[in-house]
Amino acid sequence: MEEKENSTPARKNIFSRLAGNAGIFVIGLAAGMAVMLGVMNAMPMQIGAMQSVSADRDPASTTGSALNKDSIEKLQVLEQCIREYYYEPEDATVDTLETGLYRGIMDSLGDPYTVYYTNEEYKAMTEETTGIYRGIGAYIGIDQTTGSPVFTGIMPGTPAEEAGLKVGDIICEVDGTDTLSMDTSEVANLVKGEEGTQVKIKVSRGGEYVTVTAVRATINVPTVTSKMLEDGIGYLQISQFDDVTPGQFDENLADLKKEGMTSLIIDLRNNPGGTVTAVTQIASELLPKGLVFYMEDKDGKREEYTCPGADFDIPLVVLVNEYSASASEILAGAVQDAGVGKLVGTQTYGKGIVQNLYPLGDGSAIKITVADYYTRGGRNIHKVGIEPDHVVELDVKKYEEENVDSQLEKAVEILIGK
Repeated sequence: MEEKENSTPARKNIFSRLAGNAGIFVIGLAAGMAVMLGVMNAMPMQIGAMQSVSADRDPASTTGSALNKDSIEKLQVLEQCIREYYYEPEDATVDTLETGLYRGIMDSLGDPYTVYYTNEEYKAMTEETTGIYRGIGAYIGIDQTTGSPVFTGIMPGTPAEEAGLKVGDIICEVDGTDTLSMDTSEVANLVKGEEGTQVKIKVSRGGEYVTVTAVRATINVPTVTSKMLEDGIGYLQISQFDDVTPGQFDENLADLKKEGMTSLIIDLRNNPGGTVTAVTQIASELLPKGLVFYMEDKDGKREEYTCPGADFDIPLVVLVNEYSASASEILAGAVQDAGVGKLVGTQTYGKGIVQNLYPLGDGSAIKITVADYYTRGGRNIHKVGIEPDHVVELDVKKYEEENVDSQLEKAVEILIGK
């Protein structure tokens, strides 16, 4: 059910705080994360260096520490002022203030990918890779024009589709809470919830407000889907890079080969990224021997991710757009650098940094940006993105009215030699 209002939201120039898919060496981007249990994908690639925080350590004894006698006393004064003067004291709980301290010290770095997760947030994040979610079945990104959250993908047959939500809907409110200046993880936390419960979402679409009500559900979400097109062209779409994705990729690729595939289109449009493990495994199915990508930390230490060389010798086109980010850009960049395929679409998002996840002893966790990453050919694409070999804008009107995908059409033309 939809409710419409003739209005438009204020366009805000908000810094896009796009939290990456959390995981040990995680390269995903929350732009476009599934609205389900959480919005980040944990990758248990190695045990974090920071397992717990010692309660016996004296912060004041640390040279140059922000935690010293003066700062602690000032925090006590601030807390006292809140207790005495804040107009809604019921909101100023001990847990709320304590979480605010932890979030604040991470936020002070000004890095949108360096964040603190509560116990509940970390638990939800680590459950993401199972491929089973509770929510409405949609992906959230950040609109590059307004800086506000936007639905970048709607999964077929899910509550989001049934409620009438559409790709491109700018998310204005969730259950009455203004979301225009929130990052994707904050919005997703509002949208997710227990199966059978309702969520009311107000979006901006085509110059007017539309309010819909969706009933949350448990959703089994495939991250890879495929089909055969004409002329022996296989089409394979990867929605994000979870732990389950490489296995699904192999299954779908095998099915396409059985159906007589002679060339392949991989669709990475609206794919926000995911884990290093997943993208490296998939790249290893496509690339000749050598690098997939490499990382460099603050000390210049280089860590390489390589592949042994794949027996893949059919024509390949990869579709990308402005919401193809991080792990998607690693795969697209590697394909382009290795010369094994052509990229079609629009400039990718441009997230070329890596995060490390450190679980803490109390069940919470922190995620910290630890390195830059470079494509197979040595390109740093952070805040730059990757330019396709064939730049093709999606004709949105033609797509909506005639279900004609102009970018996919161009990919087909290249493969059949037109």
